[in-house]
This record gives sequence, structure tokens and C-alpha cells, in this order.
Amino acid sequence: MQAIFRSEPMRRLLQMVGRVAHHNAAVLIIGETGTGKELIARALHHQSLRNDQPWVDVNCGALPEHLVESELFGYEKGAFSGADSSKPGFFELAHKGTLFLDEVGELEPKLQVKLLRVLDGVPYYRLGGIKKVTVDVRLVAATNQELDQAVREGRFRGDLYHRLSQFQLRVPPLRERREDIALLSEYFLRINHPAARLSPEATAMLESYRWPGNVRELRNVMVRAGALCSEHTIRPSDLPPEMESYEPLIGKAAAMPQSAAAAPFPAQPPSQSGGGLREIRRQRILEALARHNGHQGMAADELGISRRTLSRQLKTMREESQQPTPEALGILSQRQQSYFRNVLEVSVRVKTSEGLEFTAMSKNVSAGGIQLSEVPFEAQNALTLDLSFRLPGTDTTIETEAEFAWCARDGHAGIKFLQMTATSATALKRWILQRQLEEGWTAVR
Repeated sequence: MQAIFRSEPMRRLLQMVGRVAHHNAAVLIIGETGTGKELIARALHHQSLRNDQPWVDVNCGALPEHLVESELFGYEKGAFSGADSSKPGFFELAHKGTLFLDEVGELEPKLQVKLLRVLDGVPYYRLGGIKKVTVDVRLVAATNQELDQAVREGRFRGDLYHRLSQFQLRVPPLRERREDIALLSEYFLRINHPAARLSPEATAMLESYRWPGNVRELRNVMVRAGALCSEHTIRPSDLPPEMESYEPLIGKAAAMPQSAAAAPFPAQPPSQSGGGLREIRRQRILEALARHNGHQGMAADELGISRRTLSRQLKTMREESQQPTPEALGILSQRQQSYFRNVLEVSVRVKTSEGLEFTAMSKNVSAGGIQLSEVPFEAQNALTLDLSFRLPGTDTTIETEAEFAWCARDGHAGIKFLQMTATSATALKRWILQRQLEEGWTAVR
């Protein structure tokens, strides 16, 4: 079997798989949806002494409720309407080999009792049968549920839980193994689109995304991006829109392991730049909020502080800006924040794809675009634009490729950002978020 990984959590997991595989004890594999629990189960079988015997995998959640018992334990001819012949169950089919029960938490209580007896080596009857069946099966189960909590709530038998988890393996989610993201992305591209390549900006965006769907979601994203990209290069614009909220971290932060990134603030301020510890703290808070599209709970998790502490520090930041704390205007959802426009009146240098250069004035800006005035009429048919402007109160110059979304005869135009450098994108989102907070808007909680 082939394993694609670079991270330390996966190395430890696969070492444990090698040690557990040679035992006959039951194994419970836990982890979020899409992390690869079935692949770990297959690795257990492959490295076990039963690897030349049958491998049978069953998705308990996909079996119709009235057929689960007959499918697992088999049935005799005439056991029910339509049973024209006898049929061995999955346990018999896996005799001497491995039976993998995926989504084992979906089993109803009556079947949990029968499964427990089989695991204890007790012979069982087929449905409608009169002769007991004895099997020798190594059972591996998997679930994305919190079975220990289900036991406390009475939804899952405690004795069966302990019997299934003689060995318990946890598959880490993709966000805990960011070193594997680029490696897996390249692997999925090599399998599905051999000519496609990832740009550095797209790689950084992939590594900063939280991946709620884990490896399965990453595979689907790569298949889609590889089909849509131009010139065999995947750029940030080829990735799903929801990833725009997770801009790459500045500098080396994107490559930091989660444990290192969880420290609330650096222990020592820089000696010459950055404005000291207070400025570092302010920048880290704004960067975390910008990466999570203003979601205070997710930003607090990344910073390693509580949501209440983050709210208190945001209030302190407003007070330190020497501006009166504004009256709360309302709460912005994550979608509303994506389209939130701040007033911005600066000169913008523009160069069209046809070579025309001019300077326009901006009216407002959002994370996805900017409104301009004084746009020459002869420039309004340009296919693409290169924009450059400086954010007020900062030393940051935003540079981006863009296109016209709409134009008016009086020289006003709406511009949509197409491709922006990672540094510019993060700086712009941070600047917009700071203005939202100063105006009194509350980010989604």
C-alpha cells in the first residue's frame, strides 16, 4: 500500500498501525469525516497475518435498517418474503480474514447486542436458521461520532464500545497535518491531471485553509481546480470561493505547526521594528481575524486565547486608537463581511492589458473589488487591468490584477480583483477589518 505523508502525526499513526496489525484484537478507528479511516483499516489488514485472507468492508450507515441483521449474519431460505435461497452474511464471508464496519455508531441497539456476542466468540444463528455458525474474524470498526459521549447518553452500549476499542487509533484531521497538504495536492493532481501544477500562492492558500472535509475535500478541490485552470497552472482564482477567507499567513507562519502557532503572542518584542509587543499583539489579532473572515471564535482558537479575552483585547485596541468607542452598529455575517465596503479615497495607478496607463480616484473598497472614478472612456473596453494603490495609514502598497465589473459614461467603474499577491490580500483584509471595528461593526461570533 502507498502512504502519502510528511507530517509527524501521520508518522506516529502509521507506526502504531504496524504494531497493532499483528494482534487479533478489535480496533476502533476514530476521526472526522474524510480523514482516511478506511485506508488505515486497509493498512491494518495489509500488514496483518491475515493479509492473504478475505477483506470485507461494510458501511453500516448505508444499509437499510430492515436488512442490517440479515446482511451481517446471513439468512436461510424462507426466512422472510423474498428469501428464495440461503445467503451467508458478511461475518461468514470474512471468515479467517478482516471485517471492516464503517460508521459502526449507526447500528441500532438490538444489533449491538448480537454483535457483542459474536465478538466474544459465541456462535450465532443465521436469520431463520436452526444451525449455529462459528466464525474467526478480526473486526476493525470506524466512526466519526464521539462514541464515548454516545455511551453516556445511552445511544451506544458501553460494553460493546469497550470491546470494539481494545485498540483505538485516531486519524488526525488535515488541519493538524499541514505539512501533508501540498504533498497530497500534488499527488491528486498527478493522478487526475498530470500536466497541472500548483502556483506558490495557491499552495499557500491551500495550507492556510481549515479543510472541514479533510482529505476527501482536498481531493475534490484538486480534481476541480485541475480541470478549470489555464496554462496548466492552478492559481488562487481556480480554488473555491470559500477559501478566499483563509489568506496565507505572513512570512513563515504558514509553515508553522499548530502547536507553535497557538502561542498567544511572541515572548520577546523585536528590537528595531514592529512597534514593540503591543503592536505585535495588535497585528497578530488583526491577521487572525482577517484569515478567518472576522470570525472571533475561530480567531481566538488560532491565537490560543478565549473568545472573551479576544473581545476584551479588541476593545482595548479601539481605546488605544484614541478614538471614542463607537456605538455598536450591528453584527456582520461572514458573507456580509466578504462584500463590506469601506470608504477609500486614494489615487490608483492603472495599466490596461492594451498598454494604456492612467491614474484614477477610488471611492470605496472591499476584499473583492474597488470602485473608481475618473476612468477614461477609451480604457473601459480593456480585458484586464493592473492596479496599484497605497492603503492610508500604512506603508503597504496593494498590487493586483483586475477586470471591469461595470462602467458608466461619467467615468465611474466597478473593478473586480482577479489575482492578488498573498501579502497584499492579507494586508487589505486586515485594513478593512480594522475600519469595521472602528466604525462599530461586530464580526460574526
